[in-house]
Amino acid sequence: GVDVDGVRLWRAYSLTSPTNRQDGRVTITVKAIPDGKVSNHLVRRARPGTLIQLDQPTGDFVLPQARPAKVLYLTAGSGITPVMGMLRDTEFDDAVMVHCAPQPQDVIFRNELHDLVADKKLRLTEVHTDTDGVLDIARLDELVPDWAERETWACGPAGLLDAAEKHWSDHGIPERLHTERFRPSIVVAGDGGEVTFSATGRTADADGATPLLDVGEEAGVLMPSGCRMGICFGCVTPLKAGAVRDLRTGEITEAEPGVLIQTCVSAAAGPCDIER
Repeated sequence: GVDVDGVRLWRAYSLTSPTNRQDGRVTITVKAIPDGKVSNHLVRRARPGTLIQLDQPTGDFVLPQARPAKVLYLTAGSGITPVMGMLRDTEFDDAVMVHCAPQPQDVIFRNELHDLVADKKLRLTEVHTDTDGVLDIARLDELVPDWAERETWACGPAGLLDAAEKHWSDHGIPERLHTERFRPSIVVAGDGGEVTFSATGRTADADGATPLLDVGEEAGVLMPSGCRMGICFGCVTPLKAGAVRDLRTGEITEAEPGVLIQTCVSAAAGPCDIER
């Protein structure tokens, strides 16, 4: 959590440091994204001595205690960050990475990755999308012929992860693929509606694809949050009236006494009242 213009905002970032770092510090790697309030604040305004709040770690994109014999890391863009933490933390006898970035200079951690290659701790294939085009997942047969035998961790844009999940499923080995999404995959969107934040008296018009968490923040409402992916339940809020749609499944939840919703993965399904 970090204070931006007087408002405490929470975001989840992957640890890129090894667990056994001697000085006990942890590191994150932040890429400033367009309209990203927290990422731009951290990249452009944070200085040594800036106070931030930490919550407990969440998520299941981790290496197992029993190390697999062969691993594949399939990443693109800033999706390399959670995998970099794995590479720094655990050595494997047979580790392969396929990483996608627009150009060589856009590869995050490129020098360190090439040091791992030189030390024979990693086999790396870079796909430069400006010249090579977007990775066709079927190219794995060429790039990593034994990909189906490897335990795989993938992180990157939704298009890459959707293609990977289908590819692994089509080959009957979905359990060997572990994915990390920075935002939930939207299955279905509805018509939206006017959202009332009754505790603050604010209202906002929302479409059927924007999470209520984002709608509230844009309206100036202090919204609790954490992972922003429906994992940590840090955003749970009472639904006082109306209905919302789960962006992951399309399921509709209607207001009734005691109903709580996750605002980070729920969108307005008509007029609704959120107790914030």
